[in-house]
Amino acid sequence: MMKNHSRRDVLKELGLGAAVFSVGTGSARPESGSAEESAETGNAKSGPGMLMAIAAHPGDALFAMGLATARQVSTGGRGIFFNLTHGEHGNPDIAPVKYGEMQVTATDKAAKMLGAGTGYLSYPDGELPDNEEARFAVCDAIRQHKPEIIITHWKGSYHKDHRACYNIVNDAIFYAGLPGIKRKLPAHSVSKLLFADNWEDAEGFRQDIYLDVSNVFSRWVEACAVFPMWQGETGFHYDDYYKSLAVVRGSLGKIGEKDPRRFKYAVALMSPPDYGARRTESLSSPAITGQSTI
Repeated sequence: MMKNHSRRDVLKELGLGAAVFSVGTGSARPESGSAEESAETGNAKSGPGMLMAIAAHPGDALFAMGLATARQVSTGGRGIFFNLTHGEHGNPDIAPVKYGEMQVTATDKAAKMLGAGTGYLSYPDGELPDNEEARFAVCDAIRQHKPEIIITHWKGSYHKDHRACYNIVNDAIFYAGLPGIKRKLPAHSVSKLLFADNWEDAEGFRQDIYLDVSNVFSRWVEACAVFPMWQGETGFHYDDYYKSLAVVRGSLGKIGEKDPRRFKYAVALMSPPDYGARRTESLSSPAITGQSTI
């Protein structure tokens, strides 16, 4: 194990810009059978645990975090898409209340297709408050669902809600893990925090993980297609962008890879900046717990 190395030193010694992960052959409203139940079973057995994708808006959760969540489910883990707003202001041509309902319906359907659950807070889209109330609401959701891994927004975003989500989640993880903070449910410590590769959160984003998602890519595309803005309905072609991005990330992930079946598609993820780059075969591996390197 390498110690006392800067991130630059670690990546230089790796010869790659990132670790490579491969795959083998306001109150929360959880979907039935997918939240408390999966959290409890996730703690009751060993193996991949719960991955909680916490996003400012439903589209962010499925488009930028959906492939990693689907991959976690495909390897025996569990996943939940937890949204802090309903994204109701995403289409100026549809009344916010109706569009928010469309977003929730699409999220529930898409999550079910991927074998994951859903949960929501009800903060207004575009006005997500960066305050203690929101932090404790997410803290309570973390204690409820007991995730091993959380994926959320990176802070380098031009979107106000995304920046707020980053701050909320980071502090909520801290609160959730403190037994001294008394809430309805007992404390729960999250093992890993990762940041998603989102086109709106690109400033300062430096991926250090390439996750092979080839085995779930087609299913994810089908799930995303149920969203009312996936194919450019609101002006931006999320389908073209995120499908192409998976090819690009796969090309980078397969550098040095001898098995042509792997890394046809991949997603890039970012660890907190003080982590080193690691190699492992699963996001649930102890190899990426804490701040250890290879």
